[in-house]
Amino acid sequence: MKYLHTMVRVADVDKSLDFYCNKLGLKETRRMESEQGRFTLIYLAAPGDEETELELTYNWDPEAYGEGRNFGHLAYEVDNIYETCDRLMKAGVTINRPPRDGWMAFIRSPDNISIELLQKGKRLPEQEPWASMPNTGKW
Repeated sequence: MKYLHTMVRVADVDKSLDFYCNKLGLKETRRMESEQGRFTLIYLAAPGDEETELELTYNWDPEAYGEGRNFGHLAYEVDNIYETCDRLMKAGVTINRPPRDGWMAFIRSPDNISIELLQKGKRLPEQEPWASMPNTGKW
């Protein structure tokens, strides 16, 4: 398992980049936009530690974030998403967003912190029971 990133939601990209980059000293490593999903993801990292990123998520449709809603999730890369989720389920962990796509799953900690699990490398082929498993709760 490898730690990947922490996600926070931001209301103003320019103000956020000024704070995180100009003031704190992080550097933008990559950016992704989803017109369909109506969001922009901006990844930042400390110089010399580019593998551990902060993901700024800007949702194009305005939303007021309370002091807990702006924090998104922790993310970890796993060697085999199906084996990891199976092990977690057998240990009593609820898979809130199953890895239907062979790529991504979400679970929650006992304190309701969302944790994203991402498949290392390429997506795995879809397989049951994951492909038809519904979401459970919030993630």
